[in-house]
Amino acid sequence: MKIGSLLTLFSVLTTLALYAETNAAPKSGIKQKESNTSKSERLKKQLKEQMEREKKYAREQKFYQGDAYDLKSHEVDPNSLPDVPVIEPDYDFDITDVYRDDI
Repeated sequence: MKIGSLLTLFSVLTTLALYAETNAAPKSGIKQKESNTSKSERLKKQLKEQMEREKKYAREQKFYQGDAYDLKSHEVDPNSLPDVPVIEPDYDFDITDVYRDDI
């Protein structure tokens, strides 16, 4: 199983557990009904937020895996490499001047 599907499964199971917990023992009274309604709304909001995070994760994984990208046009032809001139580094840097105080 992929990590994204495991996260989705975990979030759904957590949401179901929270929903079952909020509806397990209803008490009488208006406050309890309002509380259940607000809990239900919070639960729906949390589920929606988790689904958005899952969508974002799926987009990021698609990007990082690179399966949907065709990079053939950016490949370098190995036969053209001998024609590239070699640039030699300049080795005449003297670091002793960096530590001098009298300059």
